[in-house]
Amino acid sequence: MSELFRTPFDRNSTAAQVIDGVDLSGRRAVVTGAGSGIGVETARALAAAGAEVTLAVRRPEAAEPVAAGLRGTTGNDAVRVAHVDIADLDSVTAFTAAWRGPLHILVNNAGIMMLPELERGSRGHEQQFATNYLGHFALTLGLHGALAEAGGARVVTVSSSGHLFSPVVFDDLDYRFRPYDALGAYGQSKTAEVLLAVEADRRWAAEGIRANALHPGAIATNLQRHTGGLKTPEPYRKTVEQGAATSVFLAASALAQDVGGRYFEDVNESPRVTGRPAGLGVPGVAPYALDPANAERLWELASDMLR
Repeated sequence: MSELFRTPFDRNSTAAQVIDGVDLSGRRAVVTGAGSGIGVETARALAAAGAEVTLAVRRPEAAEPVAAGLRGTTGNDAVRVAHVDIADLDSVTAFTAAWRGPLHILVNNAGIMMLPELERGSRGHEQQFATNYLGHFALTLGLHGALAEAGGARVVTVSSSGHLFSPVVFDDLDYRFRPYDALGAYGQSKTAEVLLAVEADRRWAAEGIRANALHPGAIATNLQRHTGGLKTPEPYRKTVEQGAATSVFLAASALAQDVGGRYFEDVNESPRVTGRPAGLGVPGVAPYALDPANAERLWELASDMLR
């Protein structure tokens, strides 16, 4: 196994620190779910470095004030809002069909967490899988041409340590046979997101497209609205600025330009673990989330789902 990729940064580093000195002038970025939480801070750091940033959001009217604030705080007028509902594949298709020109950075940041009851998307798939993974798979696939046109692009997918709670259960992705479990469904969707990065990098690295996945850390955001709020003890929590750091590093740092198909947390590559870590704050990625056979199988299955 290759040596873990290490950086000068750690869990306390902020998005502004990891992008310090980076010039993204002439680069174009899309950040999903950029209307709140770490999505806003990711967009802020990219815009501050000079990138043209599109906030790809479900509710554009709510994100317009956010975009105005980012333009004001960064001095970058090239921050715009576009509608895309990641849970709605027709919306994703409309967004990708309307995109023109190269895309240098795609941050798959939007997500939902631990829906208390089983819900299904418009095509019958379990909602957390449909939103967190399938919508972002469709978005990434639909923007492939734009990413290739960039001549050096990054795809960054925000997964979670929650992936440790479940592999992708290929024989019952949609909980049609096994009892629904909110945490298990969330875990499955987050494992799928890591596998998206693994397979995208394998398929597209030769085109200059590098893809990675990450766990941002425990940050109090709207994501926890179904869990009764963030329950992680204070010493293990991060601010949104710290939570966005790993996404921003993978999206923009020159240190990461030749890195792909990996899973990061605390702005460093995570070690593989043989079981779910017992303690909070213990880093680790499950081997099943990085397994090339799983990644290829899921890609082919998801491609069939989009037909």
